[in-house]
Amino acid sequence: MLVAHRRRDLPVLAAAIGVSALGDWLALLPLNLQLRSMGGSGLTVAALFIAVWSPAALLAAPAGALADRVDRRRLLVAASLAEAAVAVALAFAGSAATILPLAALLGTFSAVATPAEFSLVPAIVDPEGIRRANGWVETARYAGFIGGPALGGIVAAAGGVKAALLIDAATFAAVALAAFSLRPRPVERDAAAPKGRMRDGITYLFADRGLALVMAAAFASLLFMTASAPAEVFFAKDVLHTGDAGFGVWLTAWPLGMAIGAALLGRRMRGDLAAAALGAIMLQGLGLAGPAIVVTLAFSIASFFVGGLAHGAKNVAVRTLLHERVPAHLHGRAYAAYNGLRNSAELVAMLLGGVLVTAVGSRATLLVAGVVPALVGAGCLVAYLRVRARPAPVEAGS
Repeated sequence: MLVAHRRRDLPVLAAAIGVSALGDWLALLPLNLQLRSMGGSGLTVAALFIAVWSPAALLAAPAGALADRVDRRRLLVAASLAEAAVAVALAFAGSAATILPLAALLGTFSAVATPAEFSLVPAIVDPEGIRRANGWVETARYAGFIGGPALGGIVAAAGGVKAALLIDAATFAAVALAAFSLRPRPVERDAAAPKGRMRDGITYLFADRGLALVMAAAFASLLFMTASAPAEVFFAKDVLHTGDAGFGVWLTAWPLGMAIGAALLGRRMRGDLAAAALGAIMLQGLGLAGPAIVVTLAFSIASFFVGGLAHGAKNVAVRTLLHERVPAHLHGRAYAAYNGLRNSAELVAMLLGGVLVTAVGSRATLLVAGVVPALVGAGCLVAYLRVRARPAPVEAGS
């Protein structure tokens, strides 16, 4: 019976993660529309995204420590049920003063659920299957990213914001049910060993030279890549001179590439994952910069698709690196630290992108957003290969 459970646990968890990602966007887009309909300014809408995303950065240490100290399956169930309750409350919220604190609460429970979900993957698959498992998990997540905004817009248009948020609550309840059905292996812990500090996750990430280079490159790439977001609509309209349909196809090429990259490339990665991740960071930067170099819609779509392929493969490589190089009892803290770095970079990048678009225009912003991460990825890859090539120190007397 336990073996049968394990065989179905990966598809169940992957599907739950995809539904969770879909639910995240199913909430954000209708809430965005609701705030706009209430007369909210651009600052109010920006505050919504900050409220939802910032807890992952601010609460990385305690959320990761919680995932490492309690039963991770039960934690994911509890956090998902809490997210469902908050989504129901948001469905009946009548003002920005109510929506924004509830959105921050939703982001807080998401910050708790994420490291628990990450830590469950190696507990439901065999060690040799972890790369394949992460490929499926990331593919499911990107499917949610692709479908969430479209479904949120359709439901909001057909049934109103309240209906969209109630469906969002149902997705979180489905995640809780899926998590409850899992039968993960228990984490081996030394009862006599100290529980460790909350900051041990990020300390461990940067104690390993290879992981440190990957983390630095990932942070720098997101810090600049996400700055492209405010520039994209201006680039499409003012530089590519494309219509709304062309703009939509161009933007969809990236997440579509991510899903395919995770499914086809990420699951088949062999050899040195740190080198693969750094190479993928370099390639995704070039894919982002491509449209600013060759200004045609067809090339822009192809370039974004290639960048997305590399992005999806990179995310699988990083997840697997953390699973393989970080001890199981630190998985929650390590992934929460990585997720906090990622969200911090994206929040700063949104502001940076707005400044760059105003200062140098959309084409130059897109170029900077792609070229700088490509250079950082290349530099970190060279540094990593040099470190890897150094002979191990010989201990005295050996």
